[in-house]
Amino acid sequence: MSDAVVAVGEPLRDLAARLGLAWQAEGDATAALRLAMTPEGLALSGEARHYGAPIRVDFTAGKAAHRRRFGGGRGQLVAKACGLARGVTPSIVDATAGLGRDAFVLATLGAEVLLIERVAAIYALLEDGLGRASANAETAEIVARMRVAQGDAARELASLVARHDMAPQVVHLDPMFPHRDKSALVKKEMRVFRDLAGDDDDAPRLLEAALDVASHRVVVKRPRRAPPIEGPAPHHVLEGKTSRYDLYVHRSLKPE
Repeated sequence: MSDAVVAVGEPLRDLAARLGLAWQAEGDATAALRLAMTPEGLALSGEARHYGAPIRVDFTAGKAAHRRRFGGGRGQLVAKACGLARGVTPSIVDATAGLGRDAFVLATLGAEVLLIERVAAIYALLEDGLGRASANAETAEIVARMRVAQGDAARELASLVARHDMAPQVVHLDPMFPHRDKSALVKKEMRVFRDLAGDDDDAPRLLEAALDVASHRVVVKRPRRAPPIEGPAPHHVLEGKTSRYDLYVHRSLKPE
């Protein structure tokens, strides 16, 4: 599935077929996961008791809008970890983009962000969300700083960055933590990601690739009590209530 290339504007039934998913208008209603075009945008959904509500990418409303208005600006933990400070706005690659929430925060604060997502179905949601946000007066300027690419950053980060003419000062990683106990899957949304992508067992290779590409630092988001990714020890750690950021620093980010 991760090798699929999603064409923007592609008919939904063709897109779903190439992603190995059902298409709601034709698909079996009992299919594990299926795509549907709704009035609110492209949605990925499955059986509600297992997967919860349909998943969409919406940068114009809901939690994204609230965080844009009241999130705390450059005082937010992700902003501090990525080095955003007075006079410092680095170029950033979010190599595990997911639904783009952290990338949108960073772009809101002025950073140019390249989002890389390996799961083609999630990439399709990102493209749809960015397209709708670009037509919204409040978010158009923000998402103009966001570009999205589909590919496996652990295997091809350098080529993806070069293809998009990006020279990142910072690489942000948020690999899925490999829960061994299925009861730990509290968030139903996370079940969608695990069913599509599995655990990030190649996280050490992803960290190595990020360290090769970032000119200044690599930032790794982890559950607060989780061990660091196998490999070099982080130089600094920023802790929040439920998560932390491990920082691997090549050189300091300085004001322009």
